[in-house]
Amino acid sequence: MIELGHLAAFLALAASLAQGVLGLTGARALAGRAALVAFAVMVLSFLTLVVAFARSDFSVALVANNSHTLKPMLYKIAGAWGNHEGSMALWCLVTMGFGAAGALWMRTGRETFEARALGVQGWLATGALGYLLFASSPYLRLDPAPLQGAGLNPILQDPALAFHPPMLYLGYVGYSFVFALAAAGLMEARIDRVWAKEARRWSLAAFIPLTLGIALGSYWAYYELGWGGWWFWDPVENASLMPWLLGAALLHSVAVTEKRGSFAAWTALLAVLAFLFSIMGAFLVRSGVLTSVHAFAVDPRRGLLLLGGLIAYGGFALGLFALRAPKLEGGKPWTILSREGALVVNNVVLVVAALTVLLGTLFPLIAEAAGRTISVGEPYFRLTFVPMLAALLAILPVVQAWSWGKADLSTLWKWAAGGVGLVVIFLLLGVGLWDIPLGAAFGLALAFWLIFGALWELRRRAVTLARVFRLPLRVWGMTLAHIGLGVFILGAVVETTQRYEATLALPAGGSGTVAGWHVTLHDVRAIEGPNWYADKADLTARKGSARAEMAPTKRYYPAARMPTTETAIHKTGTGDLYVALGDRRDVDGETRWVFRVYFNPLIDLVYLGVLLMGLGALFSVLPRRRKP
Repeated sequence: MIELGHLAAFLALAASLAQGVLGLTGARALAGRAALVAFAVMVLSFLTLVVAFARSDFSVALVANNSHTLKPMLYKIAGAWGNHEGSMALWCLVTMGFGAAGALWMRTGRETFEARALGVQGWLATGALGYLLFASSPYLRLDPAPLQGAGLNPILQDPALAFHPPMLYLGYVGYSFVFALAAAGLMEARIDRVWAKEARRWSLAAFIPLTLGIALGSYWAYYELGWGGWWFWDPVENASLMPWLLGAALLHSVAVTEKRGSFAAWTALLAVLAFLFSIMGAFLVRSGVLTSVHAFAVDPRRGLLLLGGLIAYGGFALGLFALRAPKLEGGKPWTILSREGALVVNNVVLVVAALTVLLGTLFPLIAEAAGRTISVGEPYFRLTFVPMLAALLAILPVVQAWSWGKADLSTLWKWAAGGVGLVVIFLLLGVGLWDIPLGAAFGLALAFWLIFGALWELRRRAVTLARVFRLPLRVWGMTLAHIGLGVFILGAVVETTQRYEATLALPAGGSGTVAGWHVTLHDVRAIEGPNWYADKADLTARKGSARAEMAPTKRYYPAARMPTTETAIHKTGTGDLYVALGDRRDVDGETRWVFRVYFNPLIDLVYLGVLLMGLGALFSVLPRRRKP
């Protein structure tokens, strides 16, 4: 069966190459059929990998290196993409999936433009498949086949991580089609409202799964790694954040191009950069240049090939941009004090924020090349990234009501007074009743400012309460996304500044107190799972009349020779009581177990905010309701 999958991958390569050639010659119908064929045979190819993992076919090198007969079926299947070669096969599948979707649903009325977009997508798929088949083949056989496999990386044996890569790749690779649209528009020197309407749909189709994929990865790291927080500025986390920031800038910029015909060149450039940063993320994760718990195997040779692809695609697109951008139309006139001007500021801040994250991620490598060892961590991002985003979000409720072309500033003083008043209230509460840092008080004021601003804008557009639910879905999408930002910031500020953590070393029957919770250890016993064994602690946590039974474990996977931490989390409604089991120690002849205990207040608001942002984006991509 794996030979059938290998053959199907080569057929997909041939179909993608045909799609690339036919598309760039203007044959829309033939390029569309080639895209559908490429996707169909790549689906077959990928399914053979999934079947090989499900059957534990250890004659396939990829299965032998990443699976085990004792693994649960979910993780056997997830092993098909939980490694370098399999994840690149998934990358190819999604690339061709977007090409096939474009062939079916792209309807601009411009046949040549659509053909060229499909052609560029075909070449992107050809490059990805060439890398897969000739540098990272998942179809290699072993002879003789081993009797048992090495097993999937234990930290990836988790439900969230089973679905995280496909969701993330839908976002990463989704920007490939936006890239293709930008390249096709630049070839015609025609980035206008029709182009923008199409680009907005596909930008949202990438932005939604990228947002949810990042959230899934964050939640997995929160409960799986035992770190107790939700974001750590890990290099691989940063690799997904950068295209998300550029994707957010693109969504705001393409709205201007669609509505006013302005920002044509800038929007096309953002479409190119969003995909190039996605490829750069793949390079950082797979080249071994960065060390991360999320990264795949260290392989500089493969990393250089990915870097070569990044340079080739980037050189093509940026060269085309340099030639065609001066010929693009400028759109209607506007001033800096207008909605266009506000969106310019939005775009500049988001792009600078992405570059700031890039610098913080790569600077240790630059320093190492110069012979120095420098670590860039949370303090750098807190001092650079956070203030920029806070300043941008502070003006959001004010400028979202501005008109196109030139804003009416007669109510500006009311907004300014309201914002200052809200900040003063939270600062007084913060230094008085709540006893929290000034930065946290400002963050809480910003969160409520965003939520209030989004609801006020909804009311302003509706005029009357009866019309609220008759507003367009795009308005509801914007409102939900901005409310989600406020909810996210509320959860992030409270959890980051008010988190309580402590280390307890407890004997059997011993107790300790953390954030008002009285934690008692009853016993630690050995247990076994399908492909692991573990120490499991039985704890009781009490606070007033509340009681929770908690059972954190520390697993060991013999096949992979690797331990993992399985935390215990009790949700209280106001936060999470979070316990991670550490090592055993002998103190004065008495056996004690070390526990890391956290209380993370309002952390669920972080993920609720992200879900609202994703839901808002989904509302924006749904078709408009027709008037009766």
